[in-house]
Amino acid sequence: MSLPAWGYPRTMAHRGAGALAPENTLAALRQGHALGYRAAEVDVKLSADGVAFLLHDDTLERTTTGRGRANALDWRALSQLDAGAWHGAAFAGEPLPAYAAVLAWCAANGVALNAEIKPVKGFERATGAAVALDSRTHWAAQGLQPLLSSFSTEALAGARDAVPELPRAHLFPHPLPDDWLSRCQSVGAIALDCHWHSVTPERVRIAHAAGLHVLCYTCNEPERVHELLSWGVGTVITDAVDRVPFLPSELS
Repeated sequence: MSLPAWGYPRTMAHRGAGALAPENTLAALRQGHALGYRAAEVDVKLSADGVAFLLHDDTLERTTTGRGRANALDWRALSQLDAGAWHGAAFAGEPLPAYAAVLAWCAANGVALNAEIKPVKGFERATGAAVALDSRTHWAAQGLQPLLSSFSTEALAGARDAVPELPRAHLFPHPLPDDWLSRCQSVGAIALDCHWHSVTPERVRIAHAAGLHVLCYTCNEPERVHELLSWGVGTVITDAVDRVPFLPSELS
């Protein structure tokens, strides 16, 4: 099977440069941008009233001043939480961003986006559909569309059914499960997204032979990033945006 062109940059900031600024916030995206990054990965889930917003965890305590389940509050309540003070006083008052606002910022600033659909259990399809619909509605840039990724096959199926034309990548934990290829194919994914420890030259070859590109997370060692790229990995997601240089797409 022929491998289609891969337009996404070869290095991408994890959680919007979330090691140097509060993860999954506009402050983190601005930090990555200031260091030259023009590609970011973020996590997206749904509020109680169906608004897509950025947050990694299923609960609020680790990165906000809120408590309890992330999907128990409506967007008005979530938008008033402090999502920056936990990372340092300089970021106090930084709010949780709506996914629509992140789409608008990335499109306006030339930042390619990998939106990881991060559903709370039981809301997989609804979250996938909402992220896909927002991506179609609020992405104002021409050309490269947001890449939708998820560990949840059901979430990716929801995204596919809502907006079939958006590109999808299936995420997997380490070690890579034996059924990774069939699960990628079941949702029409264009890419395998796996832990960098799961990547081998042979696995890249198998993915490419099946028409799939390969992304990997979260490699923070510059020499290993370059090795992974030399094996044919299309994009490496990293926290080390201050040590791993931004590398644009080979199509740029």
